Amino acid sequence: MLELRSRLLGALRAFFAARGFVEIDPPVLVRAPAPEPHIDAVPVRGGWLRTSPELHMKRLLARGLPRIYSIGPCFRAGERTARHREEFCLLEWYRADADYRDLMLDVELLLRQAAQAAIGGEVFRYQGRGVDLGIVERRTVREALATEAGIADPDSLDDDRWSVAIGTQVEPKLGRGRLTILADYPISQGGLARRHPDDPHTVERFEAYVEGIELANGWSELTDPAEQRARFERDRARRAVMGKDDYPLDEEFLTELSKVGRAAGIALGVDRLVMLLADRAEMGDVLAFDERD
Repeated sequence: MLELRSRLLGALRAFFAARGFVEIDPPVLVRAPAPEPHIDAVPVRGGWLRTSPELHMKRLLARGLPRIYSIGPCFRAGERTARHREEFCLLEWYRADADYRDLMLDVELLLRQAAQAAIGGEVFRYQGRGVDLGIVERRTVREALATEAGIADPDSLDDDRWSVAIGTQVEPKLGRGRLTILADYPISQGGLARRHPDDPHTVERFEAYVEGIELANGWSELTDPAEQRARFERDRARRAVMGKDDYPLDEEFLTELSKVGRAAGIALGVDRLVMLLADRAEMGDVLAFDERD
């Protein structure tokens, strides 16, 4: 298992090195996590452990590094399921002069090359079912909700109904035997993503699934500091209603955001990819040490 994981990590780094990306080591201890309503940071003296390196990575984009990536630990409080741990390994990469369509192509190629290096091919079996990473399906959120959940208007869903519809009716059916790209999320699920130019109610965001497992989450970057501040404030208000801790705004990030320009970024769960390639249903089975060992 650890040998497979090592081959995979080597393949990921080789993929980015061949394309001129610079590997970055962002801070693990941060003063201001992004205030996402459903993600809680682990508090430590002096701040929080990072839930993602995203904000620091984008600041480096603003400073002129056009292609960057990071592989390392991230932390999210209270997350322990078959596919979650409080500490997990996350790959993130960012590209200047790109949008979410470019990232979709990155994901398709990266997964195939990673599988070739780790297990010798892009066709394999997972939990008794055949998977071919060379087969790619693209769907929109609106179409998937209508087809799988009978919901015609994603904008009508509040957070609770959205979570139930996506988590129980849509996600389990995605990526069966293939890679599925689910794209164009409603603005309420936009986070740090740019609005779609042809539909102001959606954002240029996508997620990548194989066998019902969410592997990656990426988007065209929102680079308007005023709109990003407004979204952060809305998310802080939602966290307050939910009785969750408040996080200060990262003013340095907001100041530098306007210098980013056209760009796109994505996060991919390394542990989940190892699970998939190793045919394991439990994340603890692909870790050298589980957090509670």
